[in-house]
Amino acid sequence: MELTLQPVRVRTGGEAEQGLLVFVDGALAAVLVRLSDEYGEAAGLWFLEAGFGSLASPQPETFADLDAAETWIAQRLAGAKQMSPKR
Repeated sequence: MELTLQPVRVRTGGEAEQGLLVFVDGALAAVLVRLSDEYGEAAGLWFLEAGFGSLASPQPETFADLDAAETWIAQRLAGAKQMSPKR
């Protein structure tokens, strides 16, 4: 599995936030956004703005840093791989 992060600006409200497009094996899998000062104590955390497939999450996910986000992504993808039917 190849995980690639591409910097991007994401318009989440009034201002564009620092964000990352997350590609897994060349396919868009998620969008992460770094929370700005307007989020108070959560400022600086990374937020899963959108996740696709096994990275879709019904509850908002936040991460202390990119390492934590990458670990969560890898775990979700590994779990999905184990659950997918064998051909």
